[in-house]
Amino acid sequence: MNKEQIVQRVVGMDAHPDSFTAAILTGPTPAAAVIEKQFDKVPIDRLCSWATKHTSADDLIVLEASGNSFHIVRRLAGVGRKAIVLESCQVGKLKEAHANNDKLSAVRIGKAYLAGTAKEVWVPDEKTQERRDLWHAHRKAVKRCSQMRSRIKSYLSDNGVRLKRGTRLAEDKMAEEQIRSLKPWSRLQWGLIEGMLQELRQADEQRRRLRSLIAEDVLGNPDALVLTRLCGIRELVAFGIIAIVGDIRRFVEPAKLVSYIGLNPAFESSGNSSWTGGVGKHGRKDLRSLMMEAAQSIMRCGKTPLAQWGRRLLRRKGDKGANLAVAAVARKLVVMVWYSLMGRTSPPEQIDHAMKLKVGKMISALGRDGLERLGKKRAALRKEIIESMAFQRVYVLDPNRKYEPAIQGSKQQSSDGN
Repeated sequence: MNKEQIVQRVVGMDAHPDSFTAAILTGPTPAAAVIEKQFDKVPIDRLCSWATKHTSADDLIVLEASGNSFHIVRRLAGVGRKAIVLESCQVGKLKEAHANNDKLSAVRIGKAYLAGTAKEVWVPDEKTQERRDLWHAHRKAVKRCSQMRSRIKSYLSDNGVRLKRGTRLAEDKMAEEQIRSLKPWSRLQWGLIEGMLQELRQADEQRRRLRSLIAEDVLGNPDALVLTRLCGIRELVAFGIIAIVGDIRRFVEPAKLVSYIGLNPAFESSGNSSWTGGVGKHGRKDLRSLMMEAAQSIMRCGKTPLAQWGRRLLRRKGDKGANLAVAAVARKLVVMVWYSLMGRTSPPEQIDHAMKLKVGKMISALGRDGLERLGKKRAALRKEIIESMAFQRVYVLDPNRKYEPAIQGSKQQSSDGN
C-alpha cells in the first residue's frame, strides 16, 4: 500500500441485516493501530445518523463483502462518507481464525485493510445491481426447472415408465395425458405426479417472465445491442455480460477482462519444473460458462472469421484439444466484447440476414407481455431495432493482429468478489 493511500482513521464495520458493529482504528499499520472507539449492535436504520455523528469525510469505512454491504456503501455515500468493500475470502479466514464476536470481527476487518492483504471489491451502481439481481433470479429459475424435470423423469423411471424423447413436460399439454395413459396410477401416485408437474410449470412460467424482462432490457440498451452484433451472443449472454462486468472502463485492457472471467492461460511453476496449458479458472465461473457456451455455438458456425480460426486450431490440436479450442475461441470472444463495449471497433456495417433473424428471436423471447409493456407491435419494434443497429459499430476479428493495451494508466487495483 502506498503512503498516499493511508488514511488517518479506518473504521472496520461488521454489518448484519438489522444491526452493525464498528471499530474506529487510528494508525498506519495493523501493529500500530489503536482502537479509538467501538460501537456494538447499532440498529441499521441509524446508520446514516451514526456515520454523520461519529465519523468524518476523511475517515474510511471498511466492510466485508456480504449480502447488504453494497447497499450500506451507497447509503454512506449519500451522507458524504467513503466506504469500500473487501473480498470476503481473505477477511473470512481472519474471522474464523481470530474473531469470535462482532467486536473482534470489526477490528479484524479494519486491520485487514491496513495490512493490504484483502482485495477491494468493485461496488456496482444501482442499475448494474438491478441487472445482477435479475440475472441471478433467472439462473435460479432455470436451475429449478431442470431439477423438477429430473425429479419427474426419475419418479416415472422408478415406476417403469419412460417418456418419448423430446417430450416437453412444462409446455406440452398432452404430456400429462400421455403420462396418465402409460400406467394405471393409484390416487396417491397421480397426486404426487400432478404436484410435481404443477411445480415445474410454475418454475417454467417464472423463467419465461424473467427472460422477457431480460430481453426487454437488452433491446432498450445500446451497449447490450452492440454485443448482439457478435456471433454467438444473443440476449441472455449479452445481458449476463452487462450485468456482471458493469463498467467496462475498470478494465484497462482486454487481458484484464479475460483474467477477471478466468479464461487466461493457466501457469504453474515449482522448483525446476513449469507447466502451461488450459485456462486459469480463477474468475467469474458464471460468466466463464456463458462465454464457453457462446464459443461452442461459434464453432458450429462456419462463416465467421472466429469460427474458421477456431476450427484451424482444433485441427492442429486434434480431438483431445476440443475443450482447449473452445476455450481459445471464448478468450478471443472476450477480447471482442472489450473492444465493442469500449467503442474501439470498425466502421458501421450493413445488417445481414443472420442478424435480422437474431433480432426476431430476441423479440420472441420478449413475448406478448413484453410487447404490451413497451406498447409496440412486433413488426414495428423489429424495424426500429434493426434501423438503430445499422448505425452501431461492430468489432471484426483479425486473428493475425496483436493488440497492445488500449488505455494508458495504472494497473487495475480492484476486483469483484460478488
